[in-house]
Amino acid sequence: MKKRNLVALFGGQSSEHAVSCMSVQNVAADLDVEKYNVILVGITEDGHWLKVASIDEIKDGSWQKNGVPAILSPDAKEQCLLVTENGRTERIAVDVVFPVLHGLYGEDGTVQGLLELARIPYVGCGVLASAVSMDKLMTKQIVKELGIRQASYVPVFKENLSDMDRVIAGIEAKFAYPVFIKPSNSGSSRGVTKAGSREVLKAGLLEAAKHDRRMLVEEAISGHEVECAVYGGGQEETKASGVGEILAGAEFYDYDAKYHSEESQTVIDPALPGDSVQRIREAAVRIFEAVDGYGIARVDFFVTKSGEVVFNEINTMPGFTAISMYPQLWKACGMDIVNALVEHALKRYER
Repeated sequence: MKKRNLVALFGGQSSEHAVSCMSVQNVAADLDVEKYNVILVGITEDGHWLKVASIDEIKDGSWQKNGVPAILSPDAKEQCLLVTENGRTERIAVDVVFPVLHGLYGEDGTVQGLLELARIPYVGCGVLASAVSMDKLMTKQIVKELGIRQASYVPVFKENLSDMDRVIAGIEAKFAYPVFIKPSNSGSSRGVTKAGSREVLKAGLLEAAKHDRRMLVEEAISGHEVECAVYGGGQEETKASGVGEILAGAEFYDYDAKYHSEESQTVIDPALPGDSVQRIREAAVRIFEAVDGYGIARVDFFVTKSGEVVFNEINTMPGFTAISMYPQLWKACGMDIVNALVEHALKRYER
């Protein structure tokens, strides 16, 4: 059987650049080398695309110095990677792309739009699902229509912060402290603040405004923080994994707690109240299908002491780092998730 050329895209211009560099190492290591020629293409933080020689260069960071310019052509007749070296441009045919990109300019529908133009099969959700799932305010509206419980919230816009007292008064009229402040379009808890006072709320709004002009302030939910992995969509049945719980090594599971705290832990199949595990799995599938998900997503929830299930957020390209929950949950199910995702990606264009 002829091998397919698979481009593994990583890096990117978002605040999660470093996480993507960790994720792609595990994705590339898990790909079936009997089926795929893996071509590594990194995007620097300032948006320069480079073909990378090896995983070792990603590990030591030398790829940004040693890589050669390489971009995906948007021409649907070419379906290729344009690699420029020594003054010559080579066209390498591309059969499928795994965009191991987290956050803005990768998980938000932008790269997916490029791949749609190029008519190149790719892993994961399409433009619509990627865009609406990345935007917390849009996701809130969709989940509300499903009747699934989620944290109450107040939308806030950067242009209104010039009258900070009025904004804060509106928030305090609806919520008691503590509250969470989140940018609407930002991943991996970047720009998120837990505020227990007016002073911290003000600082949190200003911090969130650095990441997006649209923000939301949410009620704080006390309980287990859990995640559920989803796979499928299209003509294939949507499946939900078991549930994993996050034990944050900080006051809440922010970016540093996720990737830099040795005290943060993940627990597969934790003991949760009543039938909450089944309700989480059902809700995860419903939300995935409501946003028109395809292939992959991780759906996050809270579970209160009384067993109430509260939706938190959906991620359409979750991490594949050594501590990431998505691959761990499928491994616990005995599933080779990385290769399954690539095969599923190819099915989208075989129809």
